[in-house]
Amino acid sequence: MILLQAEHIQKSYGIDIILQDISLQIQTGERIGLVGVNGAGKSTLMKILAGQLSYDSGVIRKPKEVTIGYLAQDSGLESDRTIQEEMLSVFAHLQEEERELRRLEALMGDAAVLADPKRYEQILEEYSRRSEAFKENGGYSYEANIRGVLHGLRFADMDADTPIRTLSGGQKTRLALAKLLLQAPSILLLDEPTNYLDIETLTWLETYLQNYPGAILVVSHDRYFLDKLVTVVYEIERTRATRYPGNYSQFLDLKAAKLEQEWKRFEKQQEEIARLEDFIARNIARASTTKRAQSRRKTLEKMERLERPILQNKSAHFSFDIAKMSGNLVIKVDDLSVGYPDAVLSRHLTFEIEREERVALVGPNGIGKSTLLKTIVEKLPALAGSFRLGSNVTIGYYDQEHRELHEGKTVLAEIWDDYPHMLEKEVRTLLGNFLFSGDDVQKKIGELSGGERARVSLAKLMLKQANFLILDEPTNHLDLYSKEVLENALFDYPGTILFVSHDRYFLNKIATRVLELSPDGVTSYLGNYDYYVEKKEELALLASEAAVTAGQGRKGEAPAIAPEKSSYEQDKEAKRRERQRQKRLEEIEAGIAEREAAIARWEEELCLPEVYSDHVQAKERNDRIQQAKAEIDKLYEEWSELSES
Repeated sequence: MILLQAEHIQKSYGIDIILQDISLQIQTGERIGLVGVNGAGKSTLMKILAGQLSYDSGVIRKPKEVTIGYLAQDSGLESDRTIQEEMLSVFAHLQEEERELRRLEALMGDAAVLADPKRYEQILEEYSRRSEAFKENGGYSYEANIRGVLHGLRFADMDADTPIRTLSGGQKTRLALAKLLLQAPSILLLDEPTNYLDIETLTWLETYLQNYPGAILVVSHDRYFLDKLVTVVYEIERTRATRYPGNYSQFLDLKAAKLEQEWKRFEKQQEEIARLEDFIARNIARASTTKRAQSRRKTLEKMERLERPILQNKSAHFSFDIAKMSGNLVIKVDDLSVGYPDAVLSRHLTFEIEREERVALVGPNGIGKSTLLKTIVEKLPALAGSFRLGSNVTIGYYDQEHRELHEGKTVLAEIWDDYPHMLEKEVRTLLGNFLFSGDDVQKKIGELSGGERARVSLAKLMLKQANFLILDEPTNHLDLYSKEVLENALFDYPGTILFVSHDRYFLNKIATRVLELSPDGVTSYLGNYDYYVEKKEELALLASEAAVTAGQGRKGEAPAIAPEKSSYEQDKEAKRRERQRQKRLEEIEAGIAEREAAIARWEEELCLPEVYSDHVQAKERNDRIQQAKAEIDKLYEEWSELSES
């Protein structure tokens, strides 16, 4: 079923055409990724589809019953309510219906109603109808859903009575996403929903959206996220949209093949045009051949000329080099504590990094990843312990907040003032490589977008020619194409890299080692991000098995230390645990179904004259119904926890 159809949408701002002849459709269950360079019009199209922005021409069709939920970039939830009150407000209609059911239950137990069989039967019929609708609309599971979503978006440790106005901007954005997911509209329009999410939360969100019953249209610069989620990609390019089936990686392959075919058709047409023009030029003046030349001219005039294919989107192109090589040991960190005087974020950090390693720092938000980088570049003092750099080490630091840029300077002055030996032509050429051309170089830093600031910072970093790059979220604000350029530049970089990133695709491609920060130390994993995830899962399974073994030991007896198991045995155990988990999920689902069937049976029995005329029997059925509903709530909660594990 087509939930939404947009045809020939056009949007302009003055003489600038942003979107032209855009057509797309969203069908039931589709997961669609919307991609394109920064400024292509993705967010504009999302706002148009959400009904928040007008358009110049075209038409948008959707059935009346189809609902749309829209999450804008960095849209924080503003409310005077508490977290719990705001989430419960989504289900106000169910709460009202629940109160009505309780009122009807009280009436069915009233002596005066029980004495009037006709009235009792009327109330019972209404109760049965409302109860069935309540169950179908999620009346017995909405509180478990709230707990599940808040837990997944990292609000589990926060008091549910916390006023929303006291939350940070990032927390308000996550809460806006939580509320939208609970509302469960027919179509979710998500503009950069992965902002402010750590890797663990991103993984949860991917799973949740994969199982979402409605359709999804998402804008994201997270390629890992797009590959995991979407089944269709629309690319906005040169104000128009093109549809590709598959995820992001498949889109890249299909686009390359399409471009190759378009180029062949274009070249063939150009050859045909040249042949016709040559024939016309040689024969138009000769009396014997002029008619044929005129015929060729008409053919040429009627020909629908193909546009030259876009060989490459306009994107930055650069590379990093070093002025001199460092010693083999780049940095040695010994029992270091980082944070602030009133809050130690991470302590007992001990590790070494050697030349040409590319090391990723990972860990939950707030653990001190960026703080560790700032400590190493001496933006913050160490709280305890020490670190030392190796011989000939020169640091190039990329700050995700771009604090080293000067708001009042022009782009040209920002570079030239730091490198006055360069000629103006050289600076302009450099900035052209980072997509600043013409009058763009005279823009003030304070007027630039996040992506433009990122490109200025990368240009300065490139000029430094440092042999140890320390990068804090270097892919933030970059479009998909600029990210690929940055990845390639860092992949070929001959120096050493220590970096923080939430971009799992970037982590996977760049990292040769992963350091996981915790409050009380650091754990090293030799390999890329996928290897790190795999090893974490293995360790979690081993820890779970150890806990089970310890629990089975006799009281007062120390648990035996199990010998190290082979990979085969570990894999076997993992499969066994997964079978146990699946079996328990099936048992829970069967238990819920069994209790729901019992509730339906007891409600039917309440309609029988011999039951509703007997106060004791009627009360007994009502009590059973309430007990079964309470058991269903508990089972739903356990099911939610097991589904997330």
